[in-house]
Amino acid sequence: MDPLTKTTIDTLDNPGKQKVLVLGGGFGGIKAALELAGRSKFEVTLISDQTNFRYYPMLYRTATGGSRAASQIPLREIFGDKEIKLVHDSAKTLDRAKKQVKGASDKSYTYDVLIVALGSVTNYFGIKGLREHAFGIKSNEEAQELRDHLHKQLLDENKPDLNYVVIGGGATGVELAGVLPGYLKYIMKRHNLPKRPCNVDIVEAEKRLMPRMGEKYSARIAKRLQKLGVKLYLGQKVLAETASELKLSGRILESETVVWTAGVITNPFIAANGFTLSEHGKATVDEYLRAGEDIFVIGDNADSQYSGMAQTALYDGIYVAGYLKKRAAGKEPKAYEPKRPIYVTPVGPQWAAVSWGKREFFGFIGWLMRRLADLRAYHDYQPWWKASKHWMAFTEGEESCPICSKK
Repeated sequence: MDPLTKTTIDTLDNPGKQKVLVLGGGFGGIKAALELAGRSKFEVTLISDQTNFRYYPMLYRTATGGSRAASQIPLREIFGDKEIKLVHDSAKTLDRAKKQVKGASDKSYTYDVLIVALGSVTNYFGIKGLREHAFGIKSNEEAQELRDHLHKQLLDENKPDLNYVVIGGGATGVELAGVLPGYLKYIMKRHNLPKRPCNVDIVEAEKRLMPRMGEKYSARIAKRLQKLGVKLYLGQKVLAETASELKLSGRILESETVVWTAGVITNPFIAANGFTLSEHGKATVDEYLRAGEDIFVIGDNADSQYSGMAQTALYDGIYVAGYLKKRAAGKEPKAYEPKRPIYVTPVGPQWAAVSWGKREFFGFIGWLMRRLADLRAYHDYQPWWKASKHWMAFTEGEESCPICSKK
């Protein structure tokens, strides 16, 4: 039996409780479930197609030799003995009349309240060759595949690819491009390979990096990347990719190592199940994050302000749980008020850009703020002593290569 099919508490089926069904084991779904767990008026079930919670802000580190403990936490560890039923399945269809969700396993799950928090999936925008040839870092499996490829390029052929291209000038692309030059040098040094120049490029369709942020924020990040040796290709759209080339709107880059970080789309469950879609392809919600009777949509799936940020998904999970608790107590819930996230973008060793309201910080102080933010983020899901273990894993390496894994 899969570990997630086992109910942590065997006496959950109480007809006097509201059945709350949470779809998704990400930032928002887990937080909503934790907030409602153990409440006398709720019976909570969470469905996830993953056995681990992915901490996306650390996947760039895992892709470049960092410990997986920093970028994933087993769901069993998070929920422990909480009164939550964990189910390993993938939600496929929604029957609103029956208040029922059917999974890929063909099992059906009934609910009184449904919370949809399925997150996003990679979007290649139909660009020829990307799906077949580009790497990604949206999961630990993808991060491991990229890391193994980097080693293969350097070792099996006894020379680096020479050209490494990161597509996407958003946070993920910037974070990866910032550490990639140092990681390539590390591999060559550990294996006593002759020093050779490695070109790391970042491609962005807009005319500046981090286009959603202010111009100063973008400019400082661009300057930092250039200092690290990263070449910027701005205002360049990706047209196609082959096994050895990347075709842009203005040029062709030779590379066998292209990493796609530029596009995501809301989970297909939303479009496939009759939700009203916004122009962004997300579910339209009201002032209480509802997309129908007793159906809440949160995080990346909701067309709300600041949707797409981990902090927003977390905030949404807390809000919906609070709404349900107030309603169960006979109180009038308050309308949802969007909260602007704190933007923190690490760029290479011990440097980060921070946008906190009207204030901006750059450099080492920004990096310290990011480290503290990560500790707080782990603690949002675990007690301090467990959270600190995952936080400290940032300093640990984890390599499948026997030489690189030696102390």
